Amino acid sequence: MQRAATWWQDEIIYEIYPRSFNDSNGDGIGDLPGITEKLDYLKDLGITMVWLAPIYRSPMVDMGYDIADYQAIDPVFGTMEDMEELLQAAHDRGLKVIMDLVLNHTSDQHPWFQEALRNPSSPYRDYYIFKPEQAGQAPTNWRSIFGGSTWTNVPNEPGLDYFHTFTSAQPDLNWENPALRQELYRIINWWLEKGISGFRLDAITHLKKDQDWANLPADGSDGLASVTKKGLNRPGLGAFLQELKEATFAHYDAVTIGEAAGVRPEQLAEFVGPDGYFSMIFDFSYLNIDVADANRWTRPRNWSIAELANTIFASQQSIQAAQGVFANVLENHDQNRALTKFIANPAERTPAAAKALATLSVCLPGVPVLYQGQELGMQNFQRDRIADFNDVSSLNNYQQLLQDGETPTTALEIVNWRSRDNARVPFPWDGSPFRGFSTGTPWLKPATGQTGVDVQTEQVDLASVLCYYQRLLRWHHSSESRAFLRTSQFEPLTQTGATIIGYRRRSTERSIVILVNLSNQAVQLQKAVQGRLILDNLNNDSGAESLQITTLTPQQSLIIEETI
Repeated sequence: MQRAATWWQDEIIYEIYPRSFNDSNGDGIGDLPGITEKLDYLKDLGITMVWLAPIYRSPMVDMGYDIADYQAIDPVFGTMEDMEELLQAAHDRGLKVIMDLVLNHTSDQHPWFQEALRNPSSPYRDYYIFKPEQAGQAPTNWRSIFGGSTWTNVPNEPGLDYFHTFTSAQPDLNWENPALRQELYRIINWWLEKGISGFRLDAITHLKKDQDWANLPADGSDGLASVTKKGLNRPGLGAFLQELKEATFAHYDAVTIGEAAGVRPEQLAEFVGPDGYFSMIFDFSYLNIDVADANRWTRPRNWSIAELANTIFASQQSIQAAQGVFANVLENHDQNRALTKFIANPAERTPAAAKALATLSVCLPGVPVLYQGQELGMQNFQRDRIADFNDVSSLNNYQQLLQDGETPTTALEIVNWRSRDNARVPFPWDGSPFRGFSTGTPWLKPATGQTGVDVQTEQVDLASVLCYYQRLLRWHHSSESRAFLRTSQFEPLTQTGATIIGYRRRSTERSIVILVNLSNQAVQLQKAVQGRLILDNLNNDSGAESLQITTLTPQQSLIIEETI
């Protein structure tokens, strides 16, 4: 049975990190008018929907994911009028806009939390989670996502702590409280009435915590245990998510993308099947292939292209069985750069490799999601001092690495690899010192050592990563491709060789084969592919009527309309 078509399945999404995209007023911080100025660039790229990372009022301890007012724009980004102008300008160009939404926690500067601290009898005290200490110890021995205890002492109330899955500046909301939930639903509907098309839902599988609040066996040298064991995708979460959907998104036919860590393959139908909680969730199955331990920062682990292929294949087969939809990502604001992550040898991090990765990701079943700079082939940076980092997770984990016995040199190497700042550097519009991002000093140092990786240079180079993305997205969104890519079945190709990732998209009328060689060696196919070439990342020519593909050259990717 074929899943019914929905409008959002044909979208191509682009995530903007507003602080680093384009600064219109020279204060060194990207802003909403700066995004409006660049909408034509996004339209030309082939984007149909823009996802804005948080722009709400915030003290920016976690760069906007600590919200102090859900219904106000932070002044560093502009005003509500700027937001409304952006929406109108986007709609005039046929572009949709979605926002980031953080429902697991607020900032500790949010008026709700401030009132909860000020008045223990306030109804806002029950908007958050407060627990008494046990014999002078924290209520539980759980470790936060960013390191350290999940509990912080309440000022002026000795022996009482509040709970936070992330930093102490991000107290968790108490989703067990119906009054809180109704207030959040009101805010969501207020934004949807403004004309946004939906939301990306941050940390959404953290809403439910085990209510026994029990200690766990320690899993680290700090004597703590990961909070994910008691506060990630826990029993009872589904009831919250179903109510959320019915009270908000379902009334507006809004698109929703869940950042749904911890969802198991057998749960996919529940989360994103035809009647799931969300339109889609991100497929993170392969994004942490370089991570040895999800709960600790360590050196990158060794992995193989065959392992990457098998991970993608298993994930895609699971979502296909669930009749669900993935949002397919290579990068986001929480990840290091894909070209660095997936290409181990620095000498092989070439434009060809970036284009091969583009082919691999964009052609998968689901909705493509690009992150700013991905379309240019950006790489990780190299910082020489911990003081050059801004990311709170990087700073905390650097200290944890030192406590675990790593040398400062090794700790800095690990942070350089893992840091979220790799994705958050100013967007390179040109090759000037501040990369055309701002006329003032940027809030974060630009990436260095990536000469020619900028919009101005790549726009005039037909062999650039940017121009390839334009061609790839144009093909993906063409009238002859859209319905096929939305409805065709996914079939892994397992006899292509150890360094080639190959898969087929098949319908009753058509068959398209995608072949991606991520290695630096030419590879002979075990079985030739016959058909019309649609796209070759190493050659601008396409449309050959009949080719027999027997070999892929180093870092080559091909899209072939198979002869059937």
